[in-house]
Amino acid sequence: RPPEDEEEEAEVGWQEKLFSQFEVDLYLNESACQTPLDWQYHEEIQKLEKAGGRKNCRIFTYTDHDRFTNLEELCQKVTDLDHEVPSYLVERMANVRRRRQDRRPVEASSLKTKIVTWEPSEEFIKNNHVINTPVQTMYIMGDLGPYGKLGHREHENVLCTIKVDGNGVITVKPDFTGTKGAYRIELDGEKREVWEYTIENASAQVQPEEEEREQRVFRHLYGRHRDYLSGLVGSDFEMPLPGTLRLFMNGEIVSAQGYEYDNLYVHFFLELPNQWSSSPFQQLSGVTQTCATKTVGWDNVAYFCYPFTVEMLYTQEDEDSLPQWPVLYFEVLSLDFWQRYRVEGYGSLVLPASPGVHTLTIPTWRPVELGTVAEMRRFFIGGSPELEDLTYIRIPSTFKGKHLSRFGFRTETTGSVTFRLYCLQQSKAFLENSALRQRMQSVLDRLGGFSQQSSVYNVLEAFQRARRRMQEARESLPQALINTSASAV
Repeated sequence: RPPEDEEEEAEVGWQEKLFSQFEVDLYLNESACQTPLDWQYHEEIQKLEKAGGRKNCRIFTYTDHDRFTNLEELCQKVTDLDHEVPSYLVERMANVRRRRQDRRPVEASSLKTKIVTWEPSEEFIKNNHVINTPVQTMYIMGDLGPYGKLGHREHENVLCTIKVDGNGVITVKPDFTGTKGAYRIELDGEKREVWEYTIENASAQVQPEEEEREQRVFRHLYGRHRDYLSGLVGSDFEMPLPGTLRLFMNGEIVSAQGYEYDNLYVHFFLELPNQWSSSPFQQLSGVTQTCATKTVGWDNVAYFCYPFTVEMLYTQEDEDSLPQWPVLYFEVLSLDFWQRYRVEGYGSLVLPASPGVHTLTIPTWRPVELGTVAEMRRFFIGGSPELEDLTYIRIPSTFKGKHLSRFGFRTETTGSVTFRLYCLQQSKAFLENSALRQRMQSVLDRLGGFSQQSSVYNVLEAFQRARRRMQEARESLPQALINTSASAV
C-alpha cells in the first residue's frame, strides 16, 4: 500500500462534520435525500467536490444530529458477546438524549388538567422515570476497510466518543492517550489487520493574559453574587441585651435501646428554671413516632431520628448567682397490639453548658411493685406504676426543702436513650473582651465557672486517689521495714 494510506492525522473541532466515503456516495444521490439535514449535507458535499474533494480519508465524524447518534447508538452492545442482553437500566437510559431534544413546552392549562397520571403505560414510565440531563454527543469514526474499498458500513469503527451534558461536563471516551501508548483495534477477517491510533488534546493553551482576565471576571461575578446574598440576608442582626444569653438548640432523639417490649415511643418536655424564658409559640414538649426495634448485637434498638428545635433566653438578675440550665425530662413507653401502653423508663438530661455538638446516652429507670401480680398485670393488660409528676425524675418542682428522701421508692434499671444536641449560644459578652479580662460580670464568665469548678474538683479527686494509693502501699509494707527507714531518715 502507499505510505500515505497507512497513516492519517486529522484535527477535529466540537460538532465538526467530516464526511465518510459512504456518506459522500449516499448524499450525492438526490433520491436518497429526504430530510432537510440530508439536503444540507448534499449541498456541502457538492461544494467539497468542486473544491477538490474531502481532505480526510479514513477518519470521519458523526455529529449530534446524525442518524448514527440518534438511532444506531441505541442499538450498540457494550461487549461483543452474542448472548448479551441489555439490562433494565440500559433500556431506561437509552432514550434519555433523544427524548430531551424532542420535548416540547407544555402549556399551563394542560399541566393543571393532568398533574397525576393514574394509569401510566410502560412507555410513559420508560420516558419519564429516569434522570434526563440533556447531553450532546459526537463520534469520531474510522473507516478501517481494505485498501481501495472504503465506504462500507461494516468497516466503520468508533474511535472516540465525546459527550457534553447540560452542566458543562465534557466526557471523552477513551481518554486522551498521553503516555499510555496507542489504542489498538484488531479486525476480524482473513488478514486480521491491527490498527493503532492516538487521541491528543489539540486545543490551544490559554494565554496568561486571557486567564487573568477570566479570573477577574469570575471575581467580579462572585462579588456581585455575594453582595446580592448580603442584601437578602441583611446586616442588622438582633443582639441580646447586656447580661442576657440566647441559647439555640437543634436536638435529635436518635435511638432507644435495651428495653423489654417492642414498639417504643418517647414523650419529652423541657423545663425552664427561673430567669429563663421562651417565645409563646415555642414548643417545649413533643412525642416521637412509634418505632419497631431491630436487633443490633445483644440489644433491641429503636431508631427514631426525631428532630426538635428549641430557642431560649436567659436574663441575669443577680450577679452573685450561677445560672441553672434547663432540664429535658422524658419517658419511654411501649405500645402493644391492643393499643395499650406501658411505661418502660424515665430519664432526665441537663442541657450542655458549652456550645457545639454533644451526643449523650442517658440511662433510664421505672418504678416497680413487689410480687408477681404486678408483672402479670403489666404483661397482660398493660398496667404499670407511673409518675404523676415527671419532675420527680430529678428534683420535684414542688419540693421546697433542703433534703430529698426517696427511701422505700422501688425502681429497676431499664434501657437507655441516645440524644444528639447541636447547641449555639449568642451573647453580647463575646464582644466584650476587655470586660472579660477585668472581672466576672457577664453570663459567659458564669458559664466558665462551671468548667473551673469541674477542673478544681478533678484535681482534688486525683489528689485523694494518690493519697489512698500511698496509704495502701504503706499498709502493705512490713512494719520492721517502715521503722528501719524512719530511723535512718
